[in-house]
Amino acid sequence: MNDELAFCSISQLTQKLRDGEVSSLQLVELFAQRIDRFKNQSNAFISLDLETAMERARGLEYSADQALCGIPYACKDLFDVQGQVTSGGSRVLENEVAETNATVIDRMNAAGGIYLGKNNLHEFAYGATGENILHGTCQNPYDPSRLAGGSSSGSAAAVGYGLCTAALGTDTGGSVRAPAALCGLVGLKPTYGRISTEGVIPYSWTLDHVGTITRTAVDASILFSVLKDAPGPSKISRSARLEGLTIGIPETFFFEQADTEILDSVDQLMTFLTASGAKLRKVPMTSMEFTRTVSLTVQMPEALSYHNRYLETRGELYSQDFRAGLALGQCILAEQYVRAKRFIETYRRDTDAVFKEVDLLLTPATPAIAPKIGAVEVTTDGVSEPAGNAITRYTSFFNMTGHPAITFPCGMHSTGLPIAAQLVGRHYEDEALLDITSDIESRMDFRIPPPLLPGVTTPSPSGRGQG
Repeated sequence: MNDELAFCSISQLTQKLRDGEVSSLQLVELFAQRIDRFKNQSNAFISLDLETAMERARGLEYSADQALCGIPYACKDLFDVQGQVTSGGSRVLENEVAETNATVIDRMNAAGGIYLGKNNLHEFAYGATGENILHGTCQNPYDPSRLAGGSSSGSAAAVGYGLCTAALGTDTGGSVRAPAALCGLVGLKPTYGRISTEGVIPYSWTLDHVGTITRTAVDASILFSVLKDAPGPSKISRSARLEGLTIGIPETFFFEQADTEILDSVDQLMTFLTASGAKLRKVPMTSMEFTRTVSLTVQMPEALSYHNRYLETRGELYSQDFRAGLALGQCILAEQYVRAKRFIETYRRDTDAVFKEVDLLLTPATPAIAPKIGAVEVTTDGVSEPAGNAITRYTSFFNMTGHPAITFPCGMHSTGLPIAAQLVGRHYEDEALLDITSDIESRMDFRIPPPLLPGVTTPSPSGRGQG
């Protein structure tokens, strides 16, 4: 099989499946070969169910009524898949077999998707670097010496290395959007509550979002249509385009302490948006001084509420890093938690006020390129901070406000690593956000494939939207 198929989008593969150019079994076999080929380099998978995938593919007939018919996918090892272990990337749950599927797995399968296996992650999603002492650190497909990002590290690595067509992850502070950005992919965090978290191991239930990692915004839109719960109200019409939109550019925080090449790429994107008919407007944002502290003050007690049952009987099985985080949760008072929730309500209200003036917000996706594996700190604009903090600095705020956000490629760094931007929309305007990002993508495709296989190029996007 042609390795280029491994880097096709959902819509491109759907067209090939429909036209009989390839079968779903051939796709599963191709991905199985690539998973084996890159398993030590990517560290993308914790477990596989390829025998079941091949059996399902053999009996699958193409149906235009199924949006994902024959499309192989994977999921972060926080999602229940019936008969499979849901370990959370930890020894604590290494023998816990799920009795039922997570809601989103049922929806993926009902749409014709073919489940391949579970992806590596930062233990129980506690961290943005994706380092896992049990299963190894996922390597960036553009540079194996660098991180894929986290906590949905394996999901991004799997799509980035061409080991599956799409993957599901979770996003509590940027854990879908950031690794997608660092790996040259598209990461979607929907409006809070738009996609069910039933059957997914929680980290922080009031901040957790199920999200998707795909090659294109069109693919993200396809997955969202499969996964979403009931639609909400929208002020932007469907099939929205750039012309006439007002895009807000935050005056503070989101463009501070960042790599100059990242800022230059986002600036070039702004020029392109203006030339395409959008209006840019600088907007004041709420105070960001305490946002990280507020987020952690909510995260850790909520994480503790789930893990407390295991701490008493299996505490020694947790990594030292995660045990320390849970200990922090034990020290946070109810008064502090409630105060943090009040801060979050202020953030949400202030951001909603901004969206009365603009249709979207635009920021860089990350302030830095993918850090080196093992890097403790990242230095940008002469200021050092923990690597994990840097990776999610521009994303975590929107987990607190619950607004839909998407990261997508917008350039390449001189190091050969991807640069990405982030668009944020109003609550429940996920579909419009996806349409606008797809419009940008159709006019200016920034995707450059990772240089893993000589001669392999990303297929032309000419077939988009035909699936």
